[in-house]
Amino acid sequence: MEYQPRILDGVISDALKRFPAIALDGPKAVGKSATASRLAGSVFTLDNPEELAILRADRGRTSSADRPVLLDEWQYDPPIWDHVRREVDHDRTPGRFLLTGSANTNDAQIHTGAGRIVRLRMYPMSLAERRLDEPSVSLGQILADVSVDIEGTTDVSLDSYVREIVSSGFPALRHGSEATVADELDAYLTYALQREVPALGSMFRRPQALLAWLRAYAAAASTTASFESIAAAVTKESRPSRATIGDFREALAQLWLLDEIPAWAPEGGELNRLGNKPKHQLADPALAARLLRATPESLLGNRTRADTNRNYRSLKNGPLLGSLFETLVTLCVRCYVPPFGHQVGHLRTHSGDHEVDLIVESPDGRVVAIEIKLASEIDDSDVRHLNWLHEKIGDELIDKIVVTSGKFAYRRQDGVAVVPLALLGS
Repeated sequence: MEYQPRILDGVISDALKRFPAIALDGPKAVGKSATASRLAGSVFTLDNPEELAILRADRGRTSSADRPVLLDEWQYDPPIWDHVRREVDHDRTPGRFLLTGSANTNDAQIHTGAGRIVRLRMYPMSLAERRLDEPSVSLGQILADVSVDIEGTTDVSLDSYVREIVSSGFPALRHGSEATVADELDAYLTYALQREVPALGSMFRRPQALLAWLRAYAAAASTTASFESIAAAVTKESRPSRATIGDFREALAQLWLLDEIPAWAPEGGELNRLGNKPKHQLADPALAARLLRATPESLLGNRTRADTNRNYRSLKNGPLLGSLFETLVTLCVRCYVPPFGHQVGHLRTHSGDHEVDLIVESPDGRVVAIEIKLASEIDDSDVRHLNWLHEKIGDELIDKIVVTSGKFAYRRQDGVAVVPLALLGS
């Protein structure tokens, strides 16, 4: 399959000129190996038993190989992490090592690597990487407080966004018929729950119960529903305990499959009584859609099982399509935000009277606030939370944006930028 360029290509190339070791994290099949191997001087594939045995017998091979040395799927040999850390302590020449991993091991004996190994996150493909349209609005420039013209027109329709939701941002999974992609996603989830979770050392051995909980979690995508309410949506036979839910979350987060958005916690006293619950997201909206057996036809007609199942109905804010569109936008924003020093969160007051879907915080503490609306046309009610936040924090707000499914990018008289998702880029 022809390589599809990724936003991180240039980021990793620049990082290798500055840092001795780069770790590229993300879920399986997200494209880490394909991206890293194009930049590597030599490759050790640690999920290959023969290569793993050779490397365990002779760690020195990593020092004599051509640089950068790619250690692909390093979690198959956790001690290699500390080997790289010690090598970097010895020689901090930039561009020595690349590590890729599909599981974030929590082995207490492994050093964090802080100060030696710089970690970058790879997400499933954004819409810009899928090349639906040419973006005309740069989120990176907005965050840099560069004057950006909010303009452009797109022919990408709601139908196209729906197709992208179910087609997946995993490069190897998204090619083929709708039925083929659905089968690939089922296989992906089955492998993760039946093989990868137990491989983490989890004592949990009921993958069907984990699948039932994950399906309820998918129904709660883009909400801050309590974990108690998510568990209550699972049938009594599969309903997990509070302790088991913690195990579920830890295992799936280690596989980079859960991608919760933390609550924004600003410094200073401009805002108070903000909620601290995370917003629930899966790594790819296609995973949530597949768990709920959503199809393009059912999403556009709002007739998914999640909509008709009363157990799930209380977990969602409106139709499932709106939740999945927000997941898709969130994925894209995370791809477009510069990787060093920026944080992505969300805002919700304790009372729930004010919410902002995404808050992107720059290294200096100022923020870009983003609302996500499935509608193609925006009115005053759609921007009231953005303007409320502007009144609260003033110049600390770099910009306020509504991301839509519409055709035109423009700036409203109140200063809110209205940007179709297809026109937003890095």
